[in-house]
Amino acid sequence: MSETSIVSPADIPQRSENPEINAWVASIAELTKPAKVVWCDGSQAEFDRLAEEMVAAGTLIKLNEEKRPGSYLARSNPADVARVESRTFICSEREEDAGPTNNWRAPAEMKAELNPLLDGSMRGRTMYVVPFAMGPLGGAITQYGVEITDSPYVVASMALMTRAGDEALKYLTPDTQWVPALHTVGYPLVDADGNTREDVAWPHNETKYIAHFPETREIISYGSGYGGNALLGKKCFALRIASVMARDEMWMAEHMLLIKVTSPDGVSRNIAAGFPSACGKTNLAMMRPKLPGWKVETLGDDIVWMRTGKDGRLHAINPEFGFFGVAPGTGFSTNPVAMESIEKNTIFTNVALTDDGDVWWEGMTKEVPEHLIDWLGNDWTPESETPAAHPNARFCVRAEQCPSISADWQEADGVPVDAILFGGRRASNVPLVMESKSWEHGAFMGATLASEQTAAAEGPVGKLRRDPFAMQPFAGYHMADYWGHWLKMGEKLGDKAPRIFQVNWFRKDEDGKYLWPGFGENIRAVQWIMDRLAGTVDAVDEPIGYLPKIDDINLEGIEVSERDMEKLFDVPARAWLVEMDVTSEYFDELGEKLPEAFRTELARVDAELKDKLKDNAEV
Repeated sequence: MSETSIVSPADIPQRSENPEINAWVASIAELTKPAKVVWCDGSQAEFDRLAEEMVAAGTLIKLNEEKRPGSYLARSNPADVARVESRTFICSEREEDAGPTNNWRAPAEMKAELNPLLDGSMRGRTMYVVPFAMGPLGGAITQYGVEITDSPYVVASMALMTRAGDEALKYLTPDTQWVPALHTVGYPLVDADGNTREDVAWPHNETKYIAHFPETREIISYGSGYGGNALLGKKCFALRIASVMARDEMWMAEHMLLIKVTSPDGVSRNIAAGFPSACGKTNLAMMRPKLPGWKVETLGDDIVWMRTGKDGRLHAINPEFGFFGVAPGTGFSTNPVAMESIEKNTIFTNVALTDDGDVWWEGMTKEVPEHLIDWLGNDWTPESETPAAHPNARFCVRAEQCPSISADWQEADGVPVDAILFGGRRASNVPLVMESKSWEHGAFMGATLASEQTAAAEGPVGKLRRDPFAMQPFAGYHMADYWGHWLKMGEKLGDKAPRIFQVNWFRKDEDGKYLWPGFGENIRAVQWIMDRLAGTVDAVDEPIGYLPKIDDINLEGIEVSERDMEKLFDVPARAWLVEMDVTSEYFDELGEKLPEAFRTELARVDAELKDKLKDNAEV
């Protein structure tokens, strides 16, 4: 079949036992008009064949087989390097259901806008059909989808990031709930008149849409071949669509890591943690503890789905099969586990190429190579004014290669969750670690999660970049309704709910110096959390939460002065009162849908801070 031809309906394979899936595949082929339709089987042979084709096309560069076996480098178009939040839409039937934190478009209006772009968008290309599972095959929390794409890069990446191909297809029976996910780079090789054009190494379109339809559980992505815009199982399905499913079915889809922590005496706890970007999330997910006898095992690095088990507790899975991590800043000194995970069988995107056929990026090693080919394909030296790797450069690898991966990570029905952590990047106010006073207070902590965007000199609490529950770009419905869902889950779980904590590795002194060493030393804060779960330590009751007694933080083997420890746990009432005022204004932005429980928590903390200030003044 020539690339100028259009596949005929008779030539479209009907591989699924589910007639709805076969009909959907046929309808998309009719709309997008590819030259060929291929159902992907998820095999290594398929991966190798696609990789070989992409190397020939210039999309991938094969890396040095001795230094980085089975690995490849991709360079995207400079106009297609990250998630495009301004072009990401929640297409709920009612605008009020999308809320103020999402871009909304009516479903009929969006489809009327997209259909002319989709019409013929795959002319001259192969249309790949990728059945995939989010979670262990057959698991109680697992969900299924089918992604249609014209990008072999997406097919290869989906094979690393999800359980894709024939094994997933077996579970897509007529009674299985599934998510249809359509992706095209929007770069047809043949126009409607039959005129052809040469392909490019990284096809994309200047016009981009990432559209989610919550009521019908559909995803349509047009114009981008990069990351979460194109790997539709990731943020699109696993968070934006899944958060709506979770609301409707009473479970939780969260932007969280998941770890198993084991103490020297053999007690293990499972901890989920929500961190905005650049707040130490991957370092915690793959922590190599600096305290002897402690062990941290990785269950997931980015997304967690939690559902109530038969025992009434929350049980969690990592719905993904791989890691799609940010490369810059990941290095042997900061995250050796991640570096060991990507020693082989990895797709790198927008990192630099070394002269001996390996990869490099800023923060990877202390020594900077004397010469590189940068992510744009240009010569680069340490004197160059631009970075060697794009700041959002990525690595994509199967989780099974992670040396700290837990034996429980594919537990079909998930692992019980003992604690939930939240953490932002705060130079002031927020202590190293504290516990919430209730589930409602813990939800308040998550809702007010923020990082300081600028220096504290701009105000007592700095300028805060809000990222509630680390879900600001990822909640598929109104943020205030999402907060309300947390409260409903707390009611459902009752006394079996996980305890909630907040951590902050980034507090600074008046000279701008970090007070805490971070990285593998963060196990010391986690040890206090474990002690609280075991009931072996008391806490100091502060308005903002339960704080450790300083002597209960294990400082054996590190040097942190008594003065710095006091600063790490200082609760400055005046600064916190300013923060409460800022929080009240933030709550106003969410409008009438804000659950009253959050106002109640705000009022309680505010009143207790004023009492503390008054008591201190009297003393």
